[in-house]
Amino acid sequence: MTRKHIHYEVAFEDYLRSRGVPFVPVDEARRPIFAGAKIKSFDLLVYPDGHLPWIADVKGRKFPYITDKGAKRYWENWVTKEDLDCLTEWQSVFGEEFEARFVFAYWLDGPPDRWPAVRLHSFRGDYYAFLTVTLDDYQKHARPRSPSWQTLSVSAKTFKNIARPVDVYGKEQ
Repeated sequence: MTRKHIHYEVAFEDYLRSRGVPFVPVDEARRPIFAGAKIKSFDLLVYPDGHLPWIADVKGRKFPYITDKGAKRYWENWVTKEDLDCLTEWQSVFGEEFEARFVFAYWLDGPPDRWPAVRLHSFRGDYYAFLTVTLDDYQKHARPRSPSWQTLSVSAKTFKNIARPVDVYGKEQ
C-alpha cells in the first residue's frame, strides 16, 4: 500500500478519490523479483476513464524549492536513474495496454500568485498541484543532474512543455 507517512502520495490518492478516478495502490513492502533481480515498485495503477491505465510513480516536490542559499527553484522534477530504469522495466512487463508515467506532486508554498495555473487540490490544510509526464517523454528529455547521486532531470522550460495536469489524461486507448 502507499506509504501513509509520505504526504505527497496520500494527497495524490485523495485527489484521485475525490474525482472518482479508480486506482490500486502497490504494496511497496513486497518488492517483486524479475530475472533474479529485485526492482523498485511503482506507486499506483491509475484507471482514468477512457484512457490507457497508468503505471504511476509519484514524485513529491516542493514548489518552489528554496535552496540553502535562499534561491527559489521552480518545477523541480529530478528522478533517480533507478526510478527511470525500474519504471521502464514495469512498462515492458505490463505492455502497451498500460502507460508508464511519473506523477509530480507539488506541495505548494509561498505566495499563491506564483503557484502553477492548474487545478489545485486542498489536503490536510495544504495545497498541491499534480502534473504527469509519460515515461517516454521524460526519457527523451532527461539529462544527468548529479552523477554522484545518479539523478536526472528535465529543464524547467522543457518540463513545462511536456508535463500535463493529471486531469488531462494521456493518450486515447
